[in-house]
Amino acid sequence: MRAILDGKTVEFEMGTAWKDLVEGQQALGVSVQGRTLSLATAAQDGVQAHVLTYHDEEGRRIYERTLQMVFLAAANRIIPGRRVRFEHSFGEGLFVRLPKTTVTRQLVARLEREMREIVEADMPIPMTACTKEEANAYFAETGQTDKLRLLRYRSFENFRFYELEGLKEYFYGEMAPSTGCVKVFQLRLYLPGVLLRMPHEQTPEKVAPFRDMPKLMRTFGETGRFNGMIGCENAADINEMIERRSFREFIRVCEALHERTIENIADQIVRSGARVVLIAGPSSSGKTTFAHRLSIALRVLGLRPMKLSLDDYYRDRADLPLEEDGRPDLERLDALDVPLLDEHLVRLLQGEAVEAPEFDFVRGVRAEKTHTLRVAADQPIVIEGIHGLNDALTESVPRELKFKIYISALTMLNLDDHNRIRTTDARLLRRIVRDYQFRGTRPEDTMLMWPSVRRGEENYIFPYQEEADAMFNSALPYELPILKRYAYPMLCEIGPEKECYTLARRLVKFLNYIRAADVEDEIPIDSILREFIGGCCFYRETD
Repeated sequence: MRAILDGKTVEFEMGTAWKDLVEGQQALGVSVQGRTLSLATAAQDGVQAHVLTYHDEEGRRIYERTLQMVFLAAANRIIPGRRVRFEHSFGEGLFVRLPKTTVTRQLVARLEREMREIVEADMPIPMTACTKEEANAYFAETGQTDKLRLLRYRSFENFRFYELEGLKEYFYGEMAPSTGCVKVFQLRLYLPGVLLRMPHEQTPEKVAPFRDMPKLMRTFGETGRFNGMIGCENAADINEMIERRSFREFIRVCEALHERTIENIADQIVRSGARVVLIAGPSSSGKTTFAHRLSIALRVLGLRPMKLSLDDYYRDRADLPLEEDGRPDLERLDALDVPLLDEHLVRLLQGEAVEAPEFDFVRGVRAEKTHTLRVAADQPIVIEGIHGLNDALTESVPRELKFKIYISALTMLNLDDHNRIRTTDARLLRRIVRDYQFRGTRPEDTMLMWPSVRRGEENYIFPYQEEADAMFNSALPYELPILKRYAYPMLCEIGPEKECYTLARRLVKFLNYIRAADVEDEIPIDSILREFIGGCCFYRETD
C-alpha cells in the first residue's frame, strides 16, 4: 500500500498507523483530504496526507487537548472528583479554574509534578468507541452533569472516549497518541485559578515567555461572574433557555449589561477630561456599533463627540507597504499618513480648522476633495481603528488627553467544562455572516483570509491591549443560536475539495451542540450583533 506524505511516497502494510510512518517529525496528527486524523488511525492507501506539527493550527489544538487530558489525569490523582473547568486562552496558554478547591502554590507544584510524571511515562491515550447510551451511563456514574446535559443535543448515536489512567474523557477533536508528545508546558498559579502555559507556535521547543495581562484578565473575570450569576456557563444552559422559552428575557438581560457597561465607560471618559477617544480591537468585535453607542452615551452626558475616520488617512495604493504575496498591507501603521493625522489632531485640539482628506477606495488614491473640520471644547474626537492603542499613531497628543478603549468579543461560553468555545472561532462566525450578508463574500473566501487577519491582530492589536484605559467585552452570551441560523447551512455545504474544509468542519462540529433560535425580533436595533446580522439603526446595510 502507498500514500503521499508531504510530497513523498511511503509504502506500508495494511493496518499500519500513521504514527509508524512519521517518526522523528514531531508529529501530532495528520491531515487527509481536509480531515484531521489521529496518528493512531490506520494509514489509507492512495491518499495524500500532511503531517501536523505544532507549527500548524490543527497541530496546536491537538497539543492543547492532550495537555488538558494530562492535567485532568494529574488532578484525578491529587484531588479526585473535584471539578475542573478550562475557561479561556491567556497568552500562549489556558486559564483553568478549580471551583470549590483552594488553589495554592503547593497544589500547583504537585499538579505539575504529576503531569511531568505522566508525560515522561509516555502513556498511550487510546480511543474507544461506544454508544451514546453507554457514554451517558459513564457521565452519570462520575457525576459529570455538564456532559450529560449537553449530550441531550447530540444527534449522533456513536460516541468515542479517550482514556488515560482509567479516566475517560470526550474532547471535540483529535488527541496525540501518547502523553510523551506534549513535553513542553508549565503550570503557574494565577488566582483565582491556574495557567496551563504552552509554547509559542514559532518556538515549540520552549514555553512562551510569560506576559501578564491584568486588565484583560479582569475583563474575563467580570464576564465569568456575570455568566455564572445568570446561569449561563455552558451550551446546555443556552439550549435549555430556548426550550423553556426564557431566551427572550435572557437577550434583554445581556443587552442591558452592554448598555450599562457603555454608560460606565462614558462616565470614565468625562471624568478623565480626555479630548481624543481611541477605540481598537480585533476583527468582528463590533467596533463600529460600539463607537456609535458610546457617542450617544457621551451626548447624554453633555458632550458632542465627533468621529474622525482613519480610512481617509490611507496613503495612495502605490505607496503602500506590500505583503509577501505582493498585495498592499493595509494593516501596517505606515499604511497610514501618520504625520498628517498627528498634525491635524494637534491643530484641532488647539481650536484650529483643518482640511481633512477623503480617500477614494475605487481608485486607491487620496481624492482632491477635502472637508473642513473644527472641534469645540465639548467635542471629543472619536477615532476607531486597528492602531488606536499604539501611541505612535497620536504621538504629539499628550497621554492625559487620550482615552483608550480595547474592545473584543471575549467568549466565555463553553460546550462543557472541558471543551471551550474559542473566542477566535466565535469572531470568525460573526465575520462569515457579515461578509456574506453585506459584502457579497463567500464563507470560504472569508475563511481563507482569516489567517492573514489573525496575523495582523497578533502584530498590531494584541501587543497594545493592556494600554487601554477601559476594556469592553462585546460578546453576547446569546449570539451563537442566532449566528447558527445564518452560518450553519453555508458551512455544511463546504466539501473536502475546498481548502477551508478543515476550518469549516471544526465550526460545524461545535455548532452541532447549539440550538438555533428564531427570535431576531427581540434583538435591539442598536445591538452589537446587528452589525453582523443586519437591521442596525446606525448605518445602511449596504455601507
